[in-house]
This record gives sequence, structure tokens and C-alpha cells, in this order.
Amino acid sequence: MRTRRAPAAARRITRAVLAALVTSAAATTGAPAVLHAQAQQSTMSAQTTTAPAPARSGHIQANGVSYYYQVYGQGEPVLLLHGGLGQIEMFGPVLRMLARGRQVIGVDLHGHGRTRLGSRPINLVDQGDDMATIVRELGFAQVDVMGYSMGAGVAFQFGARHPEMVRRLVLVSGSYAQDGFYPEMLPQQAMVSGAMAEQMKDTPMYQSYRAVAPDPAEFPLLLDRMGDYIRAPFDWSADVPKLTMPVMLVYGDGDMFRPEHVIRFYQMLGGGLKDAGWGRETMSRNRLAILPDLTHYEIFSAPVLATTVLPFLNGQSGAQSWAEQVQPTN
Repeated sequence: MRTRRAPAAARRITRAVLAALVTSAAATTGAPAVLHAQAQQSTMSAQTTTAPAPARSGHIQANGVSYYYQVYGQGEPVLLLHGGLGQIEMFGPVLRMLARGRQVIGVDLHGHGRTRLGSRPINLVDQGDDMATIVRELGFAQVDVMGYSMGAGVAFQFGARHPEMVRRLVLVSGSYAQDGFYPEMLPQQAMVSGAMAEQMKDTPMYQSYRAVAPDPAEFPLLLDRMGDYIRAPFDWSADVPKLTMPVMLVYGDGDMFRPEHVIRFYQMLGGGLKDAGWGRETMSRNRLAILPDLTHYEIFSAPVLATTVLPFLNGQSGAQSWAEQVQPTN
């Protein structure tokens, strides 16, 4: 069956400006448009019905925002934070794979999914504090955290501002400073506003938003608030040393961040500074994964993301040193 193509005007916005909308850490959104817009159109809207049934759900008040949450599965808790213009279910098969052996806490971020926008500006630092409130209200002293794009920015700030509450941290397609983006992204980000709302009606971002939002009429205002935040420069390099827990960075090899920035981020975390040694004696506890054949716009739902991060989240390593492999068994 052929997938219906969006109107030409919507496709133009999707390819250009909306690429900004899935920006990452600070910028913010998950533009499932460059998400192979036509092929993924039905997939994104269907994710709200294919996610596993949550064991519990509800709303928690945090600093004036009523956040919607869902809890899936059983086991060690992991807080899962989606990208901009997404919601909990955008992780699709990744969510299901994590929930097979973990208790997954999904949160619809400020103004997204089932969480109302309210009057507060969108700010990832503030949302980092909000996550601490939500985790405490749910009865957890410490959780693992995994965030994608905008969710990576929220996860970064949660970890930097409340390190005692984060056991392990996974940042998927995230950044610590605005200069991490390819320069052509910045003018596109500056264009984000409610004025594009009408042209977005046939995009997966709007369709998935409309499926669950308490008031879909707020969509133009959400774009205005996102644009306000995206246009503000940021540099969180001084906060990187505050990430005292083990950290894993994950990117696609076609991501929206410059490779130099990705490597610098890993080096700031203490990785990639020396040879690990044949016995892994100087191996960094932090990890870097660059996944092949993936872009920023589909990595969040690629099953390989789950298989990549789970050993790290579980404190495991699949590798033995050469010396361990040849040790006598008796």
C-alpha cells in the first residue's frame, strides 16, 4: 500500500524548518519529518496504539506543570524522556524492548503529549528540576535516565543538578552547546514559530500530538514557546563535570551534530583521551556509541538503540580482554 504524501507546502516546511524542531539537547525537537516523512507518516501516528499497556499512569505536579507519566514493566527503574514534538510512545519498539526487563517511567515533557503547556516558558534546565520532583513523587530515590534530543537536554540537566538521583545516564543525540549543530541548522531553528502550524497539519508531529493532547488548539502556542527557547544560545560545558555518574553518549552516523563536537563531548567526560590498554586497565567508565545508517530523525525508534544501551544500563560489558580469553580453565 502506498503511503500518502503530504502536500508540497508541508513537505517544504518539514525538510527545512522542522529539521530544527527535533534539534537536540537544548534546541529541542524530534522532527520526524526528515524522519523519512512519507514512509514514517503512518508509523508515528500509530505508535500511540502499539505501545505496551502501562502498569500505571497519571499526573504529577512539578513547579506549576502537571506532568503526565506512564510506568511500564518491572525491574530496575529507568526514566525515559522523548524528543521535541513527541511523546512517551515515540520510542516505539525501543520502549517495548526496555520494558521487558526494566521498569520504564515515561514522562510527557512540558507542553507535549498529555502534559499541558500552561503559562510557564519552556526551559530544559527547569524541566531537569521537575524530573527530580516526579521521581521522588513516584517513590524512587535513584533511577537510570535515558533521554533523546530535547529529552537528552532535560536528562543532562537532571543529572547535573541532581547527580545523587541518577545512577546511569544515557544521552541520545544530545549536545552540551549550540555550536554542536551544523551551522546551517541555526537559521532554520530561528524560524520556528506558531506561524507554521497550519502547514504542519499533515505532518507526523502534529498528527501524533493531536492524538493525545488535552487541547490540540494549543499547537501554535507550543511552536511559539519552542521557538523562543530554541533561539536562545546555550553553552553547558561548565555543567559537564557535574555529570558524576557513568554516562553513555549515543549518536547516528548521520546525526545533526558535528563529529568534532561529539568527540569533544566524550573527551570532556574523560573518554577518548588515551589507549584503554590490552587489559582494559585504563578504560573509561563512560561510553560512546555511533550507530551506522541512522540519522537524528529515526534513531529514537531503532531497535539497535535498545540493544546498544541495555548492557550499559545494566552495568555489564560484553567484552573480555585478550588475557581473560586465553586464561586456563583449571
